[in-house]
Amino acid sequence: MEFVHIPVLFKETIDYLNVKPGGIYVDCTLGGAGHSSEIARRIQPGGVLIGIDQDQNAIEAAGRKLAEYKESVIIVKDNFRNLKRVIQNAGFEKVDGILMDIGVSSHQIDEDERGFSYMNDGPLDMRMDTTKGMTAKDLLNNASQQELKRIIKDYGEERWADRIAKFICDEREKYEIVTTFQLVDIIKMAIPAAARREGGHPAKRTFQALRIAVNDELNVLETALQDAVEMLKDGGRVAVITFHSLEDRIVKNIFNQLERPCTCPPELPVCVCGKEPKLKVLTRKPITASEEELEVNSRSKSAKLRAAERVSSKKL
Repeated sequence: MEFVHIPVLFKETIDYLNVKPGGIYVDCTLGGAGHSSEIARRIQPGGVLIGIDQDQNAIEAAGRKLAEYKESVIIVKDNFRNLKRVIQNAGFEKVDGILMDIGVSSHQIDEDERGFSYMNDGPLDMRMDTTKGMTAKDLLNNASQQELKRIIKDYGEERWADRIAKFICDEREKYEIVTTFQLVDIIKMAIPAAARREGGHPAKRTFQALRIAVNDELNVLETALQDAVEMLKDGGRVAVITFHSLEDRIVKNIFNQLERPCTCPPELPVCVCGKEPKLKVLTRKPITASEEELEVNSRSKSAKLRAAERVSSKKL
C-alpha cells in the first residue's frame, strides 16, 4: 500500500517555520513527507533537511517523495525522542527550524495489520516502530486492572475507564485478546447503551489511550520538545501540530514555561532567580484548520498548531 498522508495546516505550518534558503530544518515526524517536500523545496540552494521517522514504510515513502532533493536531505530511522543525538550525528550544533506533527498518520490507520483502527479488524499491535517494544496485545493481556484503568482514564480521558478495565480483565480470563474487533466488542459491552449513542465511536478514547501508552507518546513529546528548544539557533523556530488535548496541553505549558521561566515572588521589584526566557511564543491561541481545509481533509478537524521562536537574553 502506498503511504498517503495529507499534511494538515500545511500553509500555516510552513509560514510559521519561516523556511529560508540555505537553512537547516528538522522534520521529527517525517511520515509521507507532506510538509517536508515543501521545506526541501524552500531551503534550496544550500539548505539541509533532516527527516526522522521510526516507521519503515514512512521512511521508504518519504525517500521516494524527496528523491529530487536527495542531495539536501538526510533521512534517519529513529524515535524523535533522540532528536538531539540525530542532529549532532548529522554534523550540526544548531538548526533553524524544527517541526513535530504528532500522532498516527492516515496511512498507519488504514493498514489493518498495524492495529491502530477500531474501524478495521486486525492484530492489536499499535507500535509506531513494529520492530521493537511492547504491543497493545501484550499490554491488554498482562497489565493489572488498576494499570489499565489508569491508562484509559489518563490517556483516553474516558469516563468509563473503570468498567472497561474490569471487562477487559474479565474477558481475558476466558480467551487471549488479540484483535482490534475483540477489543471493540469488549468496550461496547462495558459502556452502557445510552452512553454509546453519544460522543462518537465508543472505542475511540480507549484506542487512543493504548496507542499513547504503547509508544510512550507523551513522555517522548515532552523530552523532544525540551531538546528541540536547546537545538535551535537564536531566531530559529519550532512548530508543533497536535491532535488531542493531552498533547496540546504539554506544548502550551512548555512554551509558556520557557517564555516566562522566572520563579521570583511577584512582590520582588527585580528578578533575582536568573532564569532567562528561551522562547517567544508566536501563537497565543493554537492555529486550527480553515473551513476550506476541513472540507477536503476531515483529519484536520482536531489539529492544533503552536509555534515559538528561540530568543537570546540580549534580544529581550
